[in-house]
Amino acid sequence: MTDEVQLQILRSGGMVLTALIVVGLQSALPHAALRGSLRVNGPLWFFNTLLLAAVCGACGCEMARYAQAGGFGLLNVVPLPGAADAVLTVLVLDFVSYVWHRANHRLPLLWRFHRVHHSDIDFTVSTGLRFHAGELLLSLPLRLAAVALLGPPVEAVVAFEILFNFSNLFEHGNIDLPLGLERSVERVFVTPALHRRHHTRRRPDLDSNYATIFSFWDRGLGTLRHCTSADHIDTGLPGIERSLSFLQAMKLPFVK
Repeated sequence: MTDEVQLQILRSGGMVLTALIVVGLQSALPHAALRGSLRVNGPLWFFNTLLLAAVCGACGCEMARYAQAGGFGLLNVVPLPGAADAVLTVLVLDFVSYVWHRANHRLPLLWRFHRVHHSDIDFTVSTGLRFHAGELLLSLPLRLAAVALLGPPVEAVVAFEILFNFSNLFEHGNIDLPLGLERSVERVFVTPALHRRHHTRRRPDLDSNYATIFSFWDRGLGTLRHCTSADHIDTGLPGIERSLSFLQAMKLPFVK
């Protein structure tokens, strides 16, 4: 078995394991009695998975290999010792995700696609799967450019993708953390309560808490709005009062 195959098995297995962990937390520590929108979010995720696999597969890993083979990118020019390159990779790519997410709320064209994610009237783990294919395709150039400029090891990209996947599902979880633990965790990481406020129907809180892994991006850049599991947040998209079908969600970016 080649190193490349082993990495892809690790990548896939890590993502499945993180999903199981978060679903388990949601079952054990539910925040509210919600049915969720898996009947729509599941097909959206399945369609997006097939589309991205056809377009570029594990393109972040492929770009990292390409940069390493060509000797370009910061970490190929100035290598870091030990696990420092993996730490820097996670920090940089998470910050790029913060910037992209913030742009999705500021630029009208991007918001048209991103509002599909916010149109979920519930807030559960499956909400983390609810993205329009257009948003994911539009994000590829920025994400691949970041990998190319950084030039990280493939292993560091895999580590980031697993951690990012866990954080994305965890922060969308219908999870009620103990208050003391929640306060400690949110000093560094995004909690479900913090991201639940981001999914409110009301502005300006809708335009806050953009981070995925590390909460200090929001704190340092002035977009953090505190929230705890004790707070009630009316989640969903302004103007949408009922659950959308799969076709309605796919058409939403093209409807005024």
